[in-house]
Order: sequence, then C-alpha cells, then structure tokens
Amino acid sequence: MSTEPHALQRPVNTPPHVVIIGAGFGGLEAAKALARAPVRVTVLDKSNHHLFQPLLYQVATAGLSPADIAMPIRGLLGRFRNTRVLMADVERVDAARRRVHLRDGHDLDYDYLIVAAGAETNYFGHDRWADHSVGLKTVEDALEVRRRVLTAFERAEREEDEAERRRLLTFVVIGAGPTGVELAGAISELNRRVLAADYRRVRPEEVRVILLDMAPRVLVGMHESLSQSAQKQLESLHVEVHLDAAVESIEEGRVITDKASFDSRTVMWTAGVSPVPLGRTIGVELVRGKVPVKKDCSVEGHPELFVIGDLAHFIGEDGKPLPGVSPVAMQQGRFVGAAIQSDLDGLHRGTFRYVDKGMMATVGRSRAVADVRGFRFDGFAAWLAWLAVHLFFLVGFKNRVAVLFNWIWQYVAFRRGARLITYNEPVGPRRAAALPAPRATEAAPPPEHPAAVSR
Repeated sequence: MSTEPHALQRPVNTPPHVVIIGAGFGGLEAAKALARAPVRVTVLDKSNHHLFQPLLYQVATAGLSPADIAMPIRGLLGRFRNTRVLMADVERVDAARRRVHLRDGHDLDYDYLIVAAGAETNYFGHDRWADHSVGLKTVEDALEVRRRVLTAFERAEREEDEAERRRLLTFVVIGAGPTGVELAGAISELNRRVLAADYRRVRPEEVRVILLDMAPRVLVGMHESLSQSAQKQLESLHVEVHLDAAVESIEEGRVITDKASFDSRTVMWTAGVSPVPLGRTIGVELVRGKVPVKKDCSVEGHPELFVIGDLAHFIGEDGKPLPGVSPVAMQQGRFVGAAIQSDLDGLHRGTFRYVDKGMMATVGRSRAVADVRGFRFDGFAAWLAWLAVHLFFLVGFKNRVAVLFNWIWQYVAFRRGARLITYNEPVGPRRAAALPAPRATEAAPPPEHPAAVSR
C-alpha cells in the first residue's frame, strides 16, 4: 500500500527536523540512512553508547569486556554533519503537537519522528521477581551477572556448610530462547574449562547449571530438529534442561516450578521482553503493548510518526506479527530513512517487506545451530557461521578486531581475561536483594537474588 508524501509545514528554507528516539539497531540504521538527506537529525538515547546485545552474554560470562561490544553513539554518528546526539530520557510523545517531552523538562519539536525505543525485561505480571533476579538487557545487567557468578565461586571456595555450597554452585537460567541457551552453555564452559584451574576446593562436577522453560523445547523459534540438536549440545556440556516447567514462586535462595524446586543463589532471567512504556503515550490503542503501524511503518493518522523495532506491531506478509529481533529493526530503520527521503522528493514511500535471513544460536565452544534461509546445520560449521555473522554486524572496526582476538585466545588457551569482580555488592534497587548475609566467620560478601519464570 502506497502512502502519499507528507506535507511539511515549516519556515521556508528550514530543513525538516527528524527526531529519532533510541540508538539501538533500528535507530542507528535510520540515522545512517538519513546522513545525506536534506534534513536535521536529532538522536535521543538514555545511554551514550550503542550496545551490541547479542554478545551481552559473553560479557556476563567473562569472555568480553563491555567496551568490546559497545560504541559511543557520538563516535558512530559524529561524521554526519546533519546529525546531533543528545543523551536524554524521553518521557512522552505529543503526536498532536509533534513534540517530544524529555524528563528533564525540555521539549523538542519535530517534522518527522522515528520511535525506536526497544524493549525491556518482562516478568509476565510478576514484577516483584525483579527484586530477586537479574535480566540481561544492558551492560549493567551483564556486569551484575558476572559479579554474581564469580562471587558465588569465591564464596564456595571457603564455605564449610555443604548445603550452602550447593546453593552457591547452582546457577539457574530461566528462559530457553537464544539468550538463555547461550548463557547456560557459556556458564557451564566457564566452570569446566576456565575456573576449574583457578580454585582448589570447588570441583567442576559440583557445579550445576540449570536451564528452565515452560515451553516444550528449547529455541522454539527454530526448526524442531535444531531445537533437539541444541538440547543435546547443552546436555553434552552438563547443562540440566528442564522443559514444560512453569515457575510458580520465588523464595530466598529457591526457585519453585510446578514440577520441582531448585535451591540457588544465582538466578538469571532471560524468559522474555516487553515493549517499553513509551508507546502508551503516542495515543493509539496498543496490541500486546506494541504500537500498531501501517505498511510503511507509520502510525495511523500520523504519516510523520514512525515506530520500528521491538515497539512496533507490524503484520508481515504471512499475516503474523514480525518478531522482535535486530534484523527486523535494522531493515525497518533503513526503510523509514528512505521513506522520508521519498517524501522530500515527492515520491511514494512504498511498502516495507522484511527479508528473513535466518536464525542462529551458539551453545558453546564449537557448538551452535543455524537456520539460514531454510538451510539447517549445526555443530562446528554452525559455530563458525555464527562467529562470522556476529563479527560482521558488530559496530566498529576496533571492536571487531578486539572481539576476534579474544575469541582466538579463548579457543586456543581456554582462558577468559575479563574475570573481574569490579564491585562487591549490588547497586541501586538491587542492593536490597543481594546474597544472604554471611556467617560470623565470614567477611561480608553480598546476598544474591533468585529469579523465576512463569506466565
């Protein structure tokens, strides 16, 4: 379905102002697509960096440092003369007045608005579980996971009570999607290939890595044969996979499902995400928290307002909503940039069509599964393909070189260089849910939060 060019109302000789909310995959691609357009572009983001989220789990498991997978937004867009970057938190969108309101009290008027604000961790109505769990959506989350995992090993090294040692050395990952599968496999490998040589009292066979999900199989978005292969590869890494298991409650140091309970001091939540609340301020009826958009990614009644990525409810050619994955956001970002250019040239925008290039997930060293346009493969070949694809899409030449060097070093030497506990207790709202207070004979490491999955 074509869309008529939007009639701009602004002073003569003043370039249209395009505001982009979010510098994730979609927002960054939109800004790049508009780099040479006769417009003024303002990119807003709460952080000053673009984060390559697919590799967050490697920061969480001490394989990479945060600087390896994040780049300053200004460094990425600074060469574009028509673009400025503001570190700002958007409170709401006034679509009627074409104005963006920031939490610091400032406002920005726009001619075009691209909302690419992304998603946040979803606890499926059990928000209190956030006090006892840690997700994996930000650099701060990844560092917190790393702190908890390494601190658990440190405490287990000197813990005399066997029951407490078991709790410390049990790691529960909730959610068997790509992030959960990758995180569980990486923690198991960290234990058996790296940390086993670092500790004298902690034996690799004492450590339990448990992957929970209420789904009937891991990686439900992939073909069943690849799900089966991924589960077998996980089990070869000594990961305990528990499926069809809905979490019913979370207690201090314990996760309870409808089938069993698991004592653990370190529980990680990768079970799902939900669109950020900003979509509620746009003034349209949401669909499962997402903003419904037309075939050109614009909002009904507002051809100047686009929503892309995780926040957009876009019905694909198969009649199903597009998934909240980075390739969708990137392709939509490029399309919207071109659509705005078409408006300026007096042309029709056309229709967005998503090209699905497949899905990959790594399970561990030389282990992965891949589905590339119907060609399914696993094992070492899939792992090499996974490495190549992630290096290609990683932003920044320096980051690509650093990550490649780290991967080669880890593969050859079985070492991970980012095994740092950079602070000893949680910060912010997590402080109250840390590891339980140590006994009188111990020094005072932090309590821990447990987590759980249920819908």
